[in-house]
Amino acid sequence: MSLIVNSDQARRLARAIISDVAIYNREKVEQGIKEDNIFDLLKEQLAEGREHFESRVAKELAESNLFDLAVVDVLIKRAGKIESTIW
Repeated sequence: MSLIVNSDQARRLARAIISDVAIYNREKVEQGIKEDNIFDLLKEQLAEGREHFESRVAKELAESNLFDLAVVDVLIKRAGKIESTIW
């Protein structure tokens, strides 16, 4: 399989990976937002997701902030309706 070199495709991949993390870890996401420790609770899942992303995209895209942006856009912003002291 060839590496993804297109930034739009890499962005979509990152968002899909984070969507899966959010779907399969709904309770952790909710707890993490409520208790302001989401990155601690999802440390393993996010590390695994990043590793997968980096294995599928060209080095310059892997070193970009596309994965981190997906975390914020997909995981954090979508959780905005959860009651929390962080917002």
